[in-house]
Amino acid sequence: MHLLLLSAVLLGARLIEAAPAADEITYLPGLRKQPSFSQFSGYLDVPGGKHLHYWFVESQKNPSSSPLVLWLNGGPGCSSLDGLLTEHGPFLIQPDGVSLEYNTYSWNMIANVLYLEAPAGVGFSYSDDKNYQTNDTDVAYNNYMALKKFYQLFPEYAANELYITGESYGGVYVPSLAVEVSKDSSINLKGIAVGNGLSSYETNDNSLVFFAYYHGILGSGLWTELQKFCCQGGKCQFYNSKDTNCSLLVQEAMHDIYSTGLNIYNLYEACAGGAPGEVRDKGDHIALYYPGLISPKMHMHFNKKLVLLSDVQKPIKLDPPCVNSTASSTYLNNLFVRKALHISPEVNKWEVCSFDVYRYYGRIYETMKDHYMKLLATLKYRILVYNGDVDMACNFLGDEWFVDSLQQKLQVQRRPWLYTDGDQQQIGGFVKEFTNLTFLTIKGAGHMVPTDKPSSAFIVFSRYIKNEPF
Repeated sequence: MHLLLLSAVLLGARLIEAAPAADEITYLPGLRKQPSFSQFSGYLDVPGGKHLHYWFVESQKNPSSSPLVLWLNGGPGCSSLDGLLTEHGPFLIQPDGVSLEYNTYSWNMIANVLYLEAPAGVGFSYSDDKNYQTNDTDVAYNNYMALKKFYQLFPEYAANELYITGESYGGVYVPSLAVEVSKDSSINLKGIAVGNGLSSYETNDNSLVFFAYYHGILGSGLWTELQKFCCQGGKCQFYNSKDTNCSLLVQEAMHDIYSTGLNIYNLYEACAGGAPGEVRDKGDHIALYYPGLISPKMHMHFNKKLVLLSDVQKPIKLDPPCVNSTASSTYLNNLFVRKALHISPEVNKWEVCSFDVYRYYGRIYETMKDHYMKLLATLKYRILVYNGDVDMACNFLGDEWFVDSLQQKLQVQRRPWLYTDGDQQQIGGFVKEFTNLTFLTIKGAGHMVPTDKPSSAFIVFSRYIKNEPF
């Protein structure tokens, strides 16, 4: 009888401690003190011989009861480890590319956070056949299969609340994945949060021209001409206009925004490394600075440059404009770090964004409206759309227009949201709330909100996860 009881206890212990021991990070270089929480790095294998790298950090609060948060960076083709090491991970990379410092505003203070490098070809993720051509629907399916694989490896988290989050092209990744997950009753999906996300090419492009003019980027002469040829009856159409004059003027406006050296991710910050232009020869490689989250039509023109550059003998790296990823690349390509993360020597060097994935990526959705409507129709999920208000890649006005277009019932009129700084109340941004849907801005933040305003980002994340009023 005692033996049977002991066996049951041991079996229960194994079920509770089901995390894969082979994936546990037992020692992470660069830290003066190893963390008190557990963390894991390995691969989630999905159909087609694809191996998606993950880095999972358990909650510093109470892993068993804390929610599970999946984080996806955008691109398409950029690594979620950038989010871990430079935005809201438990430790942040330092300029020397060697050391890590603990992050006071890490999201794993209150949540278990899963950073997934997707699709295959991004970061340490790879495919057996080295074919990295993919598209929006394939990525959503493969990310769903990766999530299912995660639950197989970590069954102790199967019942925890799940939140799918991301930024930038994550505006496509997150809702498309959420629709896949919503069909699976075994997954306890509670909501999604999209930061500075691409929700609609049309609203993003239309609003960007207004944003640029009212932030002093476009001159009054150009603005007058844009109004003359692109606007009728008080409504402007800068996106794919059939008027040739309008199209030429919009091209001129986009040149002023994207090609003059402004930091498109944060208008009020300097451009790391100086104004980059579009292409720069860096000796051992060519750095290609892609012009933000461009519409499919503009992407076709940009793709011609990719084809021309692909004939150059030097390797091509795709870098986000005005962002210095040298420290992260140095750290993640260190042999001891790769070994700590269980990365095989045969896996390619880590780069912040993949040229191959970006070049061959198939953009299927011009708007994510149908996905949001499917999620909202269930009345089950809480959706947060948040934007740093000085970002030009995915500006706040476009996302606000997108949220308004969903025509949900307004519950709380647009108002400031506040936070406490010492003994004073300060405005963190503005918020308006609909049924199961919130739109929120973070004052003074750019595209990567947790990098620019870590405290504000954590307050927003915490209130969202805990379902507290903003």
